[in-house]
Amino acid sequence: MPEGHVIHRLARDVAATFGGGAVRVSSPQGRFAEEAGALDGCELVGTDAVGKHLFIRFDAPGAAVVHIHLGLIGKLRLHPLAAPQGAVRLRIDDGATAADLHGPQWCRLVDDDEVARVIAASGPDPLRDDADPAVGFARIHRSGKPLAALLMDQRVAAGVGNIFRAEVLFRHRLRPDTPGRETTARTWDTIWADLVGLMATATDVGRIDTVFEEHSPAVQHRPPRVDPHGGEVYVYRRAGQPCLVCGSEVKVAPLEGRNLYWCPRCQRRRNVARGAS
Repeated sequence: MPEGHVIHRLARDVAATFGGGAVRVSSPQGRFAEEAGALDGCELVGTDAVGKHLFIRFDAPGAAVVHIHLGLIGKLRLHPLAAPQGAVRLRIDDGATAADLHGPQWCRLVDDDEVARVIAASGPDPLRDDADPAVGFARIHRSGKPLAALLMDQRVAAGVGNIFRAEVLFRHRLRPDTPGRETTARTWDTIWADLVGLMATATDVGRIDTVFEEHSPAVQHRPPRVDPHGGEVYVYRRAGQPCLVCGSEVKVAPLEGRNLYWCPRCQRRRNVARGAS
């Protein structure tokens, strides 16, 4: 499932490509045809994102916001205008460029009230200026679930997925199984600040890189990582490989239906120490 930086990048790219102009809106697949017809020829006036939810707003009466959640297999791709390929649920085009939506979990036409409800029900998003990380900490601090599980809860940190949760825990040497209620405010503040920086960079460059310079391929004289799921990372999808820091074997185990990756030697802290980063 795409993590939050992908959705924010899509929001930015759709607005930059189509914003401020009238667009053609269609549903080549047919499953969104009635809704597309109501928007066809309207101006695309803006986009927004929270967590894994994308909103595309049109200058049309009534319900005028397309709410998209890509889910596990959904894709939204911008490309030079050409004949639709495959089952395209939604197409937006300006005669030169098309944005084609395939296989989303949700694609629905909603009004401003529903957008507000979705945003209110989401946890703080590290990529939004209006995020309040204290909301996420309040949920963590009253839970006995492992911190690694709580970081995947979209009410704790909207947009954080499997890659960011594994990597931010490693970067601060934190045990994934630490109960949320034992997590200190200092630890959460450190995690949050790191997520803000990591996710903003990922939005800008279009990939997730989490290793510090001293552990980069150039410094460690190793080949660059090749994986469509991310860039240079410490533990994600590196099970059985040596830790880039200590050389121990990276472990993997299921946690609430998702694979969790960690280094048992490096990640021994329950909290960030005073003065540590």
